[in-house]
Amino acid sequence: MADLIMFYGEECVHCRAMEPLIEKLEKEMEVKVERLEIWHNSKNKKIYDDVNTGIKCTGVPFFYNKKNNKVICGAVLYEELKKWAK
Repeated sequence: MADLIMFYGEECVHCRAMEPLIEKLEKEMEVKVERLEIWHNSKNKKIYDDVNTGIKCTGVPFFYNKKNNKVICGAVLYEELKKWAK
């Protein structure tokens, strides 16, 4: 599993809105964000549930930085996404 993870739902409009920002982040910071779909994939949903223990994010998009345990719950502006990825 990658250090930077985006949990998303296939039909989630907020997740789709974040995609251009994720692509920009990957290009500018030369990082890879692993995308795990959780609405139709029970294995990924289990990972989401394990990561989300104690955080209580109730939906997607949900961003998790494995290196420093930073999380973002919901759609955010690009600057916040950059801070999360550092």
